[in-house]
Amino acid sequence: MSPLGPLHRSPLVDQATRRLEEQITAGHWPVGGKLPGEVTLAKELGVGRSTVREALRALAGAGMVQSRQGSGVFVTADRPALDWPTRLRRAELAHVYEVRTMVEVQAARLAAARRTETDLTAVDAALATRLAAGGADDTAFVDADIALHTAVVAAAHNPVLDDLFAQFAPVLREHLVALVGVLGLRSGDPNHGYASHAELVGALHRGDPEEAGRVLAAELEATRSRLLAD
Repeated sequence: MSPLGPLHRSPLVDQATRRLEEQITAGHWPVGGKLPGEVTLAKELGVGRSTVREALRALAGAGMVQSRQGSGVFVTADRPALDWPTRLRRAELAHVYEVRTMVEVQAARLAAARRTETDLTAVDAALATRLAAGGADDTAFVDADIALHTAVVAAAHNPVLDDLFAQFAPVLREHLVALVGVLGLRSGDPNHGYASHAELVGALHRGDPEEAGRVLAAELEATRSRLLAD
């Protein structure tokens, strides 16, 4: 007797997808195994074949099943594949910081070598905004901080780095707004980290890639260590 059971409420495609996913995750149909045919699944779920077909298409999109012409539908994974933004949202912040360091330190080095006068004007303005945000709440301060880092990455003139950091930024903002207060980062200094950020901007002005990378690496590592300690 199949544990699926009939469905009674709509939307049926979503329910069918979820029910089939649950059975795969539970091991009822192991990875490498073949699912019952559409007719059998439709009967067990109490839905039409078109609903089953749409549910299987959704599972295929999630990387859990694969249709093999003439053979049937086979299980390829017991968990849905997560897209990059979802993985970032679920990751521990310390791990995100490790990858962020790899990305941003290299971006800072490239920015120091490639920056234009327009870039320097943008970075200077972002640094001034960050300083002014010392008198604002934590949300405004974090937004100003991320805006400065975004300007540095933009000065590297690498669209792939731009896109990659754009994926990190919302996750960083969400976590940092909460953690600034919890960790007391601004309790003694409303402009926490200003000196190191000013050093970074100075390295960009001097066109010193090694110094830019060193300063930013030290700043990010200090925050990551703080996260691990707490």
